[in-house]
Amino acid sequence: MRTGRSALVAALSGALALGAFTAQPAQAADTGIKVSNVVVNKGKPMVVGTSDTKYPTISYRVTWPAGYTISTATTNPFMYHGTTPAKAYQASGNQLFHADVITCYEDGTRAANCEGTLRIRPRENLDSAKDATTWKLGAVALLEKKGGKIDHEYLSTSGTLQVKRAARATVNASPEPVVKNRTLTVTGKLTRADWAKRTYAGYGSKLAKLQFRKAGTSTYTTVKTVRANSSGNLKTTVKATVDGYWRWTFGQTATTGGATAAGDYVDVK
Repeated sequence: MRTGRSALVAALSGALALGAFTAQPAQAADTGIKVSNVVVNKGKPMVVGTSDTKYPTISYRVTWPAGYTISTATTNPFMYHGTTPAKAYQASGNQLFHADVITCYEDGTRAANCEGTLRIRPRENLDSAKDATTWKLGAVALLEKKGGKIDHEYLSTSGTLQVKRAARATVNASPEPVVKNRTLTVTGKLTRADWAKRTYAGYGSKLAKLQFRKAGTSTYTTVKTVRANSSGNLKTTVKATVDGYWRWTFGQTATTGGATAAGDYVDVK
């Protein structure tokens, strides 16, 4: 049997149920709801800048006890780090990645396969370099019993997502044009997202590769490796021999995504 149900509806009903605890207290208990087979963003890191919303994908399987349905046994997934699911949810403020849209399809009488997206809004959900870490997937399980009583439980799962700071690289080669066999000065700057200040800040002391692509070809070759200064600035000199494109590039780390500058064309006379 396949019955689709948007997790956005489940999340809203769950939020209402949680908000109604003061009117009719919910029971913190073992709901019997289980979440398994979790995959977040296809197992790949998510690189996040300072403004654009990101939507990592998510899929998982949920099962529930006999006597209930997908409508009365709901799960509201969220991502957290640094604590337990319960503490994260109860004291989170905006420091969680909540579900954007999830659709669940029943598979048998007491199970469903769910898929959809989470939502990361950097200006709301990220406020420190410490957020560039491994986030874990948790879920609020809500079991609606007869008479309107609701049991709830905070579940941990095997799902994780590595969140990284987006980075940028610029380049400028001069003079342009340049006389053949004369010295060409190549500068640039490396920056990465500063979630606390909502801007891009210098990526100091980072190693970057200076690469060159001869005009009329499609492959870049590394010429040398240079370490940026404390402000992220790069500077080096090379000999100009033929027309072509110069760029700076560097790979990702455990906390920061990689970046490659657009090639700067230099005409050699």
